[in-house]
Amino acid sequence: MIYNRVKLLRVEKGLSRKDLADAVGVNFQTIGYLERGDYNASLELAFKLADYFGLRVDQIFSPRPFKTLSEQLADQAAE
Repeated sequence: MIYNRVKLLRVEKGLSRKDLADAVGVNFQTIGYLERGDYNASLELAFKLADYFGLRVDQIFSPRPFKTLSEQLADQAAE
């Protein structure tokens, strides 16, 4: 399974699934499937999403679950 932060990033920008889908050239249902983990993005779509959000692909997609915000903050405090 590939984990992603697509929904989090979309919501932060105040975008609907359709808005994001239109921006990256896919059907809005693809965004829904991606957010639910029912679909893994193609490499092309992963790069389009990374470009759209101004992030690296590995900041959006990961083979391991992403840490929660509280876990990230605890890690930073421990450094």
